[in-house]
Parts: sequence; structure tokens; C-alpha cells
Amino acid sequence: MTKSIRRIAKTNVWALALALSTPFTMAQAAPTAAPLTPFQANSAHLPLEIGVLAQGGFGLTDRSSFKFLMAGVHAGKVLTPNIGPGPLHGNFEYAVEVFPFWQSYTPKFQRAMCTAPNVCSAPYTVGGTFTGASITPIILRWNFTGSHRITPWIQGGGGVLWTNHKYPAFGGPPFNQINDGPNSDASVWNFTPQAGLGAHYFISPRRSVDFGLNAVHISSASLGDKNPGVNASLQFSIGYTWWK
Repeated sequence: MTKSIRRIAKTNVWALALALSTPFTMAQAAPTAAPLTPFQANSAHLPLEIGVLAQGGFGLTDRSSFKFLMAGVHAGKVLTPNIGPGPLHGNFEYAVEVFPFWQSYTPKFQRAMCTAPNVCSAPYTVGGTFTGASITPIILRWNFTGSHRITPWIQGGGGVLWTNHKYPAFGGPPFNQINDGPNSDASVWNFTPQAGLGAHYFISPRRSVDFGLNAVHISSASLGDKNPGVNASLQFSIGYTWWK
């Protein structure tokens, strides 16, 4: 083999090696994809969120036969940059939820109107479906920094519920003036202290699908004659949020 042929062969080997190594080098040097969640970047921007959600669930213990369904909107504003140590690293958000559609499905039972001992009307049916509206003007939420797409959160809140009939229904056999008298009803107004957790799944930097689980207590705080309430319920939510 002449020197010129050896020189050409050597040049081709180096060219081939360079061609094969270039994609690997470029892949190694490619930057990591930017995170979709706004909480991964420690910027001065404090996001605002507006979303829609549906929520439903069931009562616990003595209210296990109660069911709930509601639909509404959620709005929140992040008030702090990311702070806190280690796995607690995240930010504080204030939010509000409004459910113009709220329903509770409860068992039906018989009640009477008793005006004196052993003086009662014929039994009539109470319970069934209650319709109303709910607002939760105080939601204090902690958003964890999370990962590339997922931001978990925990929260506590308190709200007010109005229903078209005094909720929940009260009374029933054995009929008596204490349980079925003119001063033995609940209230159309109830309070809804609650706590929950959930996560945003970001499908783009300004869009997320949201999942939540809330433990909700319903009580009239004795605004009515009786306060049967719903001591505990579990309510699951799914929503879609726009971020600014």
C-alpha cells in the first residue's frame, strides 16, 4: 500500500469516527428540558390560577348513606416565593372556591309535626335530595416544589353552605315534641371547615389537570334549633386550571 493510499484510508477512518461520535456528543450536551410547573423555577413571578372543578364524595360513620356532588370554580394567588427546607420546600397560596351547583343525596324517612305530647300530625316524608350553593372564601394552601410535571399541595379552609331546605333533615319515629316539635329543625345555613391534599399535573407551563381529596365537616353552629350536621365526609375533586 502506497503512502497516499494509507493517508486516504487514515483520513476516512477519522472522518467516520467523527461522524459516529457527533450525535452522542450532541445528546450529551443537550440541555435538560425546562420544567412545566411554575414552582420549579425560583423566579420572582408569583403565579395566579383560575380553574374549574367537579367534586363528589360520601359521608362517614353515621352519615355513610349521604352522597355529595358539586361543580364550580377555583381561583388562587401564590403569595410567596419558594421557601422552606428540603422536602417542605414550596410556596404559600391563598385561594377561593365557589360551587353554584351543590347537591346532597340523603335517605328519606318519615317525620311528624308534634305540637304537644301525643298530639302529632300524620307522618310525612323528609330527606332526599338537597340543592344549594357553597362558597369557601378562605383556603390556605401550601404548594410543594414538586417535580418536572407534578406539584403536590396540602390545604385547610372554611366556607359557608346554603341549601333550599333545612339540612340535614331531622326527626323521625318514635315521634315526640323534642324531635318533631315546631322548634326541632336544622338550618338552611351551614359552615364547612375542611382540610385536604392533592396535586397539579402540568400538561403545559400554563395548564394543569388537578386532583384533590378533602375531608369536610358540615355544621350549622347551632343556627337552627337542632344541629345534626355531617361530622365527616370525604370528597374527591378533579379540575382544570389556567395559570398566569
